[in-house]
Amino acid sequence: MTSAPSPPTAKYALLSFPLPHILLVTLNRPRDLNCINSQGHAELAAIWEWMDANPAIRVGVLTGSGKAFCAGADLKEWLTTTTTTTQPQPQAQNTITSNSNPTTPSTGFGGLSRRTGKKPIVLAVNGLCLGGGSEMAVNADVVIASERAYFGFPEVARGVVAWAGALPRLVRTVGRQRALEMVLTGRKVSAWEAQRWGFVNEVVSVDAEGEPERDVVHRALEVAGRIAANSPDAVVVSRAGVNLGWDGAGADEATVRLMEEWMEKLNAGENIKEGLRAFVEKRSPKWVDNY
Repeated sequence: MTSAPSPPTAKYALLSFPLPHILLVTLNRPRDLNCINSQGHAELAAIWEWMDANPAIRVGVLTGSGKAFCAGADLKEWLTTTTTTTQPQPQAQNTITSNSNPTTPSTGFGGLSRRTGKKPIVLAVNGLCLGGGSEMAVNADVVIASERAYFGFPEVARGVVAWAGALPRLVRTVGRQRALEMVLTGRKVSAWEAQRWGFVNEVVSVDAEGEPERDVVHRALEVAGRIAANSPDAVVVSRAGVNLGWDGAGADEATVRLMEEWMEKLNAGENIKEGLRAFVEKRSPKWVDNY
């Protein structure tokens, strides 16, 4: 990874490259349960944008330091935005603001809750995942959770709303009644229950003396490694096809749009030839990082 361009500077997140082609981002405000403030949102959005533009990275993994994954927004900052009366300032086109919500990127909470992006992001949820943390989980590609993790949308108990994109997405994942139960009661949902609802892909069991942060990150890196071992462009295109359906396109419409946008590019690339050649020659493919 030494030849890759330098990533954005981050104050509230740690960046590492534990495996080839995989970026590990660790939220690093453990005393604040990894709640994210405006600067943290901007940092994460820049990191995901950088990842998408860096051919050497194929998958991102996001986790939290300490006992929490992410407890949501920085409520102290949010309170300041609701009690400070100033003239509205012009905002950049890639931000979303309101008089009742801190500035977030157009890609949503942590640059993830409304992100379309190009490359997949796996969440390693090591502990509490509340509010904006759950908003990120709803729009992540794969969610691996410790059995000690809890998910929830407690915004109604604080007089605020989950503005960052989770509400219309949550109903598609867990169904209307379960979504309403979560957002209207604000109750925490266990990792096992979240898995039954389709909110979580896999729950990692933890022994009494185990380290849940290490265990769940290890498993998330295994999943990310399986993704990274595949053709980079085939992963990007396959993900785009699933997301067309996620965004509401009909099956036939989505298929046609996917083919029109991607088939010629995919067939003109080196990886489709390498993948087929490797199959015939009974060997592992050697992918070209071109996406």
